[in-house]
Amino acid sequence: MARVSPEHLEARRRQIVDGARRCFLRNGFHATSMQDVLKESGLSAGAVYRYFRSKEEIIAAVAAEALETIRTSFDRVVAAEVPPSPDELFTEVFGRLQESIGAGEDPRELPRLLVQVWSEGLRNAELAETMTEAYGHLSAQWARLVGEYQARGWVDPEADTLHVARILVGAVQGYFVQQALWGGITPEEFAKGLRALVSMSVPDERRKSR
Repeated sequence: MARVSPEHLEARRRQIVDGARRCFLRNGFHATSMQDVLKESGLSAGAVYRYFRSKEEIIAAVAAEALETIRTSFDRVVAAEVPPSPDELFTEVFGRLQESIGAGEDPRELPRLLVQVWSEGLRNAELAETMTEAYGHLSAQWARLVGEYQARGWVDPEADTLHVARILVGAVQGYFVQQALWGGITPEEFAKGLRALVSMSVPDERRKSR
């Protein structure tokens, strides 16, 4: 029997994952059948089941890849010697994500896929664990950045870094939800809005009234 190269195996797996992703974006996780995945990938049932035992495993693979895309883009920007401000970070990360989209692809695909992944995590314990790990990593990275902001005098030194980090993660999630549902918001527009918000000055009398 001819030996199959690792490159061939990876190419076949890539073919399945890409086909499934297109199906999920069109019809959602649960309305997509294994027959849909077979047809879209152009492979036989035997070929697909060699790599994945079930549709749930394919969903897990597609979800993990989407989350890893966000994590990789974020980590590359955070690695800069001088910490980027939140608005700069968002612009860079979202810009990198847009650059990773192939020609002719809808820039709303990744946001739409992420919304499905988050929803699926409410019923799928294994996927929920993967999501929790991704959220923990992102929160920890943000908390580290907030600590650097405090050291530079950019953020209140008394602020809890994890609390601030969670708010910033929420902003990232909000961007993706808006893109998935309505689209039309660019990374630059989002950054400008964030920049205006964080630089907002609240009068002292307003603070005292709370």
